[in-house]
Amino acid sequence: MTEPLLTVRNLKLDIPVASGTLHAVRGIDFELNRGETLCIVGESGSGKSLTSLALMGLLGKRILRKADQMTFDGTELTTMSAKELRKLRGGRMSMIFQEPMTSLNPAYTIGDQLMEALLLHQPVGRAAARARAIELLEKVGITAAESRLGQYPHQLSGGLRQRVMIAMALMCGPELIIADEPTTALDVTIQAQILRLLVDLTREMNMAMILITHDLGVVARVADKVAVMYAGELVETGPAADIFATPCHPYTRGLLRCIPLPGKTERGSELGTIPGIVPSLVGEVEGCVFRTRCDYAEAACREAIPHRTNGAHRFRCIHPDGMRHAEEVPA
Repeated sequence: MTEPLLTVRNLKLDIPVASGTLHAVRGIDFELNRGETLCIVGESGSGKSLTSLALMGLLGKRILRKADQMTFDGTELTTMSAKELRKLRGGRMSMIFQEPMTSLNPAYTIGDQLMEALLLHQPVGRAAARARAIELLEKVGITAAESRLGQYPHQLSGGLRQRVMIAMALMCGPELIIADEPTTALDVTIQAQILRLLVDLTREMNMAMILITHDLGVVARVADKVAVMYAGELVETGPAADIFATPCHPYTRGLLRCIPLPGKTERGSELGTIPGIVPSLVGEVEGCVFRTRCDYAEAACREAIPHRTNGAHRFRCIHPDGMRHAEEVPA
């Protein structure tokens, strides 16, 4: 059996604040194989983007990162020097950010920014880098690719800028792409085009992808694996088909109730909601973090909640609906 491309065990991110320590991410575990797409889903503020920045080594200096294991292709990321990490980042691991207008430098042409990544990471000349940039702009569906190299970001539409960001992420032929809500700033039609493009490219180039989103409709179309994140924890993980067919955590079921189903949801009917707000993560965090918003909460939810599993499907909940057909994972 081949080793996973990416393995994360017990990732924790703590941020010192005036009132104590904010435990922003706690006990994150997952694996990702080559060619797979993992979707991390959850509402805003759940820790999705922080998790991706931790993998890329792009956290702020005040954020404390700890992990029992965080390996990429067998190499431990947490012990890498800054120089080694810079060589890996952009070369074998790439990231696509939410807003392309703030990610692209307005003072440099599209061509200069695309070519820079390849010139930094591979022993090629400017002519080869330019040819690669044109090739990838065409691959991501940008017409008149050669003439675009001399343009600046403000001269392109939002959809074109996002395609440029995808091309930039692909310049060095990475093995892993992290896409942090790459379609948030785009209209619905362009969103669908960008998502299809990402999926097609990852399959064509046998890349692994982590797609961060709050849209379960997107997840259903592209994911091999799903990780549902709430208040800094992964409350449910597993194959996408299992998550959608038999959601075990009340938060996952609540998210799914918020989605209209074609042919089932009547026009004008009310969609589901999740009442309440995300609890504060400053200071000691105990028990189930979802209990203040959960219809099934009981006294036992204030205690430590064990992981339970049904094959590759894993979740944290003591409610009978979630525990059906599941076994507790040994500590």
